[in-house]
Amino acid sequence: MAELFSDAWMKELMEAWNADPEVSNKLAEIGFNSVICCGFKDEENPRGVFVVEQGNCVRAGDWNGEAADWDMRADRKDWMKWVENGIGMAGMASAYMFGKLKFKHGDYAAMIKDPRMAGPFVKSFGLMQKIGAS
Repeated sequence: MAELFSDAWMKELMEAWNADPEVSNKLAEIGFNSVICCGFKDEENPRGVFVVEQGNCVRAGDWNGEAADWDMRADRKDWMKWVENGIGMAGMASAYMFGKLKFKHGDYAAMIKDPRMAGPFVKSFGLMQKIGAS
């Protein structure tokens, strides 16, 4: 099992993303393109990067200075809880409202109101649960 946000972990997430039509196909339908970064709240820079073009992840790995459209941060213990147990729409809303999940870049409120994006976003956390992490 790869370490959370490591190059290997991000590549596993890319494979799972592209193999899941409820994520990649749904986002392709709306022409979703984005640079998504992930990391920890107490660090200045993200750890991992995930580049999506037309709904499919075309590159993932260690963050190397890429400008983020979305930059999600949480404490390691919260990320690991979501990786181990998953998180649904209500849990996601609660995590955001109580500051457990922060967005340094990206408009969570606008995204969560758009079911074409909200569904795949929540499902992407399910992919994290599917691949696990150390």
